[in-house]
Amino acid sequence: MEFKYELHCHTGCVSRCGRVEPEEILKLYKQQGYSGIVVTDHYSPMTFTPNWCPQKQIDFYLEGYRRMKAAAGDDFTVLLGMELRHYFTANDYLIYGIDEDFLYNAGNLMNVWEREVFNRCRREGYLVYQAHPFRTGIRRCNPDYIDGVEIYNGKTNKELNDKAYEWAKDNNKLMVSGSDFHVVKNLAKGGIITHKPIKSNADLLEILKSQDFKMIRNY
Repeated sequence: MEFKYELHCHTGCVSRCGRVEPEEILKLYKQQGYSGIVVTDHYSPMTFTPNWCPQKQIDFYLEGYRRMKAAAGDDFTVLLGMELRHYFTANDYLIYGIDEDFLYNAGNLMNVWEREVFNRCRREGYLVYQAHPFRTGIRRCNPDYIDGVEIYNGKTNKELNDKAYEWAKDNNKLMVSGSDFHVVKNLAKGGIITHKPIKSNADLLEILKSQDFKMIRNY
């Protein structure tokens, strides 16, 4: 049996560039035969107002994840992730394995740059991936400060995704695929297919580390 999971998804109630509410996203992905979603809303200066105190707005940040999880039932997995952007950069980092307590206790993660974020996540057992690393305006991170690379992004063209794959391979990094869902036309463009169900962050991290999955790449 195979299971499909979306690993890059933004909800309309949290990410300002998102246009679909979490309950509708859930419905759409179930219709596409997916077994779960990791909600990776933007943790960035575009999300928080005022953006220098995100730690006081974590309940707002968690709304999309919480609403989707509440609507999901027992037959669909909804996990918490994030797409982090620091101040004064266009770089984005997908972080997997986090929980609510981490966000409540982390302070302002936009003010903590790649090396420190990576070290914090490494201590907690989380994984950090650079998202869509060859888009215009993005700087490739020092490979020492990431675990992996998003080598397929559903909103990025094949040429740039292929460059991301080569960069990940050259640096011996973990690889992942995600739709980068914001609007309905991004639906089910990416993700992973596994032979084991993912029910928890521990399951997700184990599968991502093993690379025992197939990439979904729907151009």
